[in-house]
Amino acid sequence: MPPSNSPKSRPSRPSRPPAPSMPLFDALDQTHRQVLSTLDQLAQLAEQLDANRGGDDSARGLAREICQFFDGTAREHHRAEEELVFPNLLDSGNAELVQHVQRLQQDHGWLEEDWLELSPQLQAISQGQHWVDPDMLRSGIAVFTALYREHIALEETIVYPAGRSSQR
Repeated sequence: MPPSNSPKSRPSRPSRPPAPSMPLFDALDQTHRQVLSTLDQLAQLAEQLDANRGGDDSARGLAREICQFFDGTAREHHRAEEELVFPNLLDSGNAELVQHVQRLQQDHGWLEEDWLELSPQLQAISQGQHWVDPDMLRSGIAVFTALYREHIALEETIVYPAGRSSQR
């Protein structure tokens, strides 16, 4: 008997209730761990470029991964904080907390500015281009990394605990 030209259909899967979504602050904390890891990769990339001026396949791949993370996941993380965490805290009536949240909002703008300076350099590395000034890149990485680490520390020690308690 000749083979049938009709595609085999998969058996249908049983229906089941959707899995619960990850709690907001657990997801935000997880992204912070990813940010810190990606910042470490950024430092590793700078070291690789120092050792190999032009960058090799490994450096190109690492630069591409870093760009994808900060262009996507990190920006989405900031948007989630701005929309889901900060509004309640800004309305809390706690002047010190409001000041911290406003600082974090300002940080988001500065982190975006810093990223917009770093991104073209990392994109160039990811494409095997050699015009990047290693000293400028290292300087940009240092500024970006220091601000991000301070930002995360403020969120995790003061703002997120306040946000968690306001959800109860």
